[in-house]
Amino acid sequence: MTLGERIQTLRKANNLTQSKLAEKIELSVPQLVRYETKGVQPPADVLSKLANVFGTSIDYLVNGTIQNKAEEAIDDNLLLKQFKAVEQMKKEDKNVVTKLIDAFILKANLKQQLS
Repeated sequence: MTLGERIQTLRKANNLTQSKLAEKIELSVPQLVRYETKGVQPPADVLSKLANVFGTSIDYLVNGTIQNKAEEAIDDNLLLKQFKAVEQMKKEDKNVVTKLIDAFILKANLKQQLS
């Protein structure tokens, strides 16, 4: 997969139009199209902005290095976005979410054992 294809795939996975992504990274739509489809290499500052918007690394964008293990392991985009949101929370709030997840996993395991 090329850099442009990765940008396009990540943009679509994040439900962003070219116009919305261009706005977020302070770029013109035609320039974004060049990056996605014409093989034009974005400068470092644009790569940094793209990585921030997509929650990934510049290395992943450029080389396709499997830094995005969560994206590979989690097929549910909504769940992935929720995990990313939790990641940004304060430690105390993360602990609450973790305990809730643990409780639901325990419940599911018990239910499965009783079936």
